[in-house]
Amino acid sequence: MKGPRSLFSVLTLLALAICCKHPDKSARRSWPDLVPGRLNAAFLIMDGVYNTELTAPMDIFHHTRFRDSIRAMNVFTVAGTRQPVRSFEGLQILPDFGYLEDSLPPIDILVVPSAEHHLDSDLQDAAMIAWVRRTAQQARIVMSLCDGAFVLATAGMPDSLRCTTFPDDIGRLREMFPALRVLENISFVHDGRYITSAGGDRSFDAALYLCQHLYGKKVADQLAHGLVIGWDLDSVPHWKPGD
Repeated sequence: MKGPRSLFSVLTLLALAICCKHPDKSARRSWPDLVPGRLNAAFLIMDGVYNTELTAPMDIFHHTRFRDSIRAMNVFTVAGTRQPVRSFEGLQILPDFGYLEDSLPPIDILVVPSAEHHLDSDLQDAAMIAWVRRTAQQARIVMSLCDGAFVLATAGMPDSLRCTTFPDDIGRLREMFPALRVLENISFVHDGRYITSAGGDRSFDAALYLCQHLYGKKVADQLAHGLVIGWDLDSVPHWKPGD
């Protein structure tokens, strides 16, 4: 009995080794828990996405589910692939949806974090730009962080829209899209359905502002307190309707 049992053990170990080396990708896939009735906030990600521009607003929006008596947010990621993407800082992220393959839920809030190539090759990605254009037309709010503004502008932000971007790229945004009214020395701009942000840690400002716009100051203050973030809209340089 020793021989057959040893052979069985060897075959079992070999099978496990093969599975570990070539995992079944479909088995790892799970859909996000989208609670009916909530606002759907979709984050567009791709290789080179910057951690802060992704995680800052995602943290804020995710925590809306812990506030009472509001229409909280479902938060999920969307990419042009179902395969993992790697952030600029090296974080591997498995997208929740692939816009080229999956049927996506309705998107109420589209968020475009900045990525490494948002000033060059990403703007040549016709499929991505077309998806952003279609989604932005249907979304209630469209938000960019840092150089995500270049993606939104390429996808067709309205002429004369007030907007902003990463401070060092203000001049380039003005040069590439002269019809836009690009504001500087500012944390974020809210014009129409669009909110654009300077990015970096200012990404928290834009996200908290949107929550204050949707849910009121008390909820925004609670969200900031829960994440130990100082928040006072009046102290943040910004432009919004009525300013």
